[in-house]
Amino acid sequence: MKNRKTWVVVVVYAAAMAWVESAVVYYMRTMIDRIEPYQPMPLPVVGNMGFAEFVREAATMMMLLTVGVLAGRTWRSRLGYAALAFGVWDILYYVYLKVLCGWPHSLLDWDILFLLPLPWWGPVLAPVSIAAVLIAWGTLASQFEDQCLARPADWRSRALGFIGAGLALYVFMADAIHVADQGVDALRNLLPVRFNWPLFSVALLLMATPVVQLSQQLRLRQSRASGQCEPV
Repeated sequence: MKNRKTWVVVVVYAAAMAWVESAVVYYMRTMIDRIEPYQPMPLPVVGNMGFAEFVREAATMMMLLTVGVLAGRTWRSRLGYAALAFGVWDILYYVYLKVLCGWPHSLLDWDILFLLPLPWWGPVLAPVSIAAVLIAWGTLASQFEDQCLARPADWRSRALGFIGAGLALYVFMADAIHVADQGVDALRNLLPVRFNWPLFSVALLLMATPVVQLSQQLRLRQSRASGQCEPV
């Protein structure tokens, strides 16, 4: 790892940001009596809180992307650091919530993951699994760029990763998509009853394809005693 200090700084930033995020969510859920998000009327109307939450989520994504842009020197390392920050932030967010309010009780507890463009629903295990993949890819992309890994990633692995991300988004928003034409009230009162684990598993495997590809490149580089690169 050539940039360990930068990697550590990004992780520390994401860990601190996760505490801020979990504290804000804890305050908000306490105010509306929704520490347990999976209950009747999970998204009640309270003043202008909905608009504030939309903007906060967009600002959170911008902050995670910004730290990646500042930390990296190339497009791949910038995306890598952003992915690393997102993964660490997402996992520690749930860890901190557990410390603050005792929720989630298990990795299978349902949560409202995001609100843009429609409410995302899923068991905690689902976003945590994606976060683990992002940490792995972000570390490889940001720390092992030189020599063999400086070559552009295989477009096929990138395409499979994007397809996996699209499938995962669909799984999270599938129930909301089905009731979207019924209006805002239907979305606010939506409580999914089944998570599509088979399709999500396929999505997760596809998202992990770039991780496998970068790992193979790294092993190839390490196996070359001469230090010369060959196409992979």
